[in-house]
Amino acid sequence: MSAVVRHRIVADLYKDSVSMMVISSKLLALDGIDAASVVLATPTNLDNLDRAGLGRPTARATDVVVAVSGNEAACDDALDLAVTLLTAAPAASTAGAAADEPPPASIQAALAIEPGAQLALISVPGEYAAAEARKALQLGLHVMIFSDNVPVPLELALKQEAAARGLLVMGPDCGTAIVNGFPLGFANVVRRGTIGVVGASGTGLQEITSRIHNLGAGVSQALGTGGHDLSADIGGISMVQGMRMLAADPDTEVVVLASKPPSAAVAATVLAEARALGKPVVVVFLGADPATFAGRSIVGATTLAEAADLAVALAQGLPTTSSGGALAPDVAARLDAAAARLTARQRVVRGVFCGGTFCYEAQLLLRDAGIAAASNTPVAGNAPLADPMVSEGHTVVDMGDDGFTQGRPHPMIDPTLRDQRVARDAADPDTAVVLVDVVLGHGAAADPVAGLLDVLRAAPHVVRIAHVCGTDTDPQDRAAILAALTDAGVLVASSNAEATRWAAHVVTLAASITGGAR
Repeated sequence: MSAVVRHRIVADLYKDSVSMMVISSKLLALDGIDAASVVLATPTNLDNLDRAGLGRPTARATDVVVAVSGNEAACDDALDLAVTLLTAAPAASTAGAAADEPPPASIQAALAIEPGAQLALISVPGEYAAAEARKALQLGLHVMIFSDNVPVPLELALKQEAAARGLLVMGPDCGTAIVNGFPLGFANVVRRGTIGVVGASGTGLQEITSRIHNLGAGVSQALGTGGHDLSADIGGISMVQGMRMLAADPDTEVVVLASKPPSAAVAATVLAEARALGKPVVVVFLGADPATFAGRSIVGATTLAEAADLAVALAQGLPTTSSGGALAPDVAARLDAAAARLTARQRVVRGVFCGGTFCYEAQLLLRDAGIAAASNTPVAGNAPLADPMVSEGHTVVDMGDDGFTQGRPHPMIDPTLRDQRVARDAADPDTAVVLVDVVLGHGAAADPVAGLLDVLRAAPHVVRIAHVCGTDTDPQDRAAILAALTDAGVLVASSNAEATRWAAHVVTLAASITGGAR
């Protein structure tokens, strides 16, 4: 039966993007559905639907569009389910609102119900997000802007106004935060503690906060800045403001800063603020040499995991030493044995990531090991993939990049495309190592390894290495996921950095066995 494309318009309805991605994922799980997307009918979203082969229905920006493709009967069922989920009456979410009352239609109305609220989470199309954020600031609220596609001049104006009011703007495109113990966006459940984190990366924040928890310490606050904050145009306003708030917080004893390397001028501003903070600060600028900024109350880290380790050591009054990524003898022995089983042709690493920062960090660590990996999001010195859908040589891909998510949920919500890519790469006779991440927490798939385990079990001929980002208190069962991966023959590392170094060790050794080039 040939596939058809069908649409359903739900007029004058607003749903936040995370809710719509979850509904999209439920539609994709239906038998007979090949693709599904639930989005607000903004011009950008309609363009994305068209590029994804889901057509361009006629709708207003205030409408929600449901677009599906598959067999006709399945499409009809999917559309009916989507409308049911979209129009279901919300449960009472505040103490002052009854279950049968409509949700508040404005930030001001929400404040009337919850007069003690201190933060507004904005998740509307980017062209409207700045206006809503400004309303929240004028009402005295801190703001987390989950929305992306906010013009840089508007972001700058919002952050300047927030700083003048003593408030914080997290975002735009801020996907992760933990405020007063509450996970927001894609975030993990971690214990409260004395370590505060400010980061320009969602999965970077997740890696650091989860590792802090897994090491037995806790997090006071985890504040996202959005990916543009440390650009020369913005100047690190939110990172500086977040540091100042953590400096004034009596529950925060150690501060961690995490981002890609900012421009020299922005780095100077951020580091000057960090040195004047009055509290020890761990800084990880991924790809930058820590020796260039460490000292005078700043401890430098090379990786996200190392930043967490150093912060915990500072919080516990222990020496801040680093292993430098050296492999333990028992681990090296296991990796050596795995490399020895490879054929003469198996010489490349294939990294398939849900987390964009994990993809970035992996490329840097592989590069440090002399392994240049092509990518759809290449770091300096790495080649862009000619076709993001096709791996070539050493390859590391970010499956959460826009090119893969148009018309589909992010792979942290629906890992189907990730699993399919892993299967293709594992079947390539040149592949020596398949390297994957598994991200847990709020917003992530309820069972992020349901399909992945079958794929990995079917590939015993390659070395399979995984890293699970999450905690034992996340909605998913972390212990069961770790056990299932191990039972499937997967080597499970404690961090993304460790997993990548394991992969580099295997392919380097495999190349040396026959004297082949990497």
